[in-house]
Amino acid sequence: MDTLTKKELVEAVARRLGVEVRHADEAVRPVLQAVLDEIIEQLAQGRRIEFRDFGVFEVRQRAARAAQNPKTLAPVLVPSRRAVKFKAGRLMKQRLDGGPAPKPGSSTPGGSGEDQRRSA
Repeated sequence: MDTLTKKELVEAVARRLGVEVRHADEAVRPVLQAVLDEIIEQLAQGRRIEFRDFGVFEVRQRAARAAQNPKTLAPVLVPSRRAVKFKAGRLMKQRLDGGPAPKPGSSTPGGSGEDQRRSA
């Protein structure tokens, strides 16, 4: 599996927006970092974050559980903790299953989600 770094994501977004890659650090990186920081802050406050068609992030409480140290085989209590759960949205699921890529700026493969909701 190939890994996409934040730097590569910033450059890809810059290209998509028509910003020269050499200006990506000034134009795109601060916005991306602000979005990521806000997502972290909202999750830390226990809020659910929903990006329609992309997916949902939410914090779940994981219960304490008994485990075993694989080296010593001694029982170990793993304390409860909060964890982030992500559930993929409709467009992400479609794309991962080999569906068409959405057009830039649209939320659905056939156009904007607003247009399709109005015509339904």
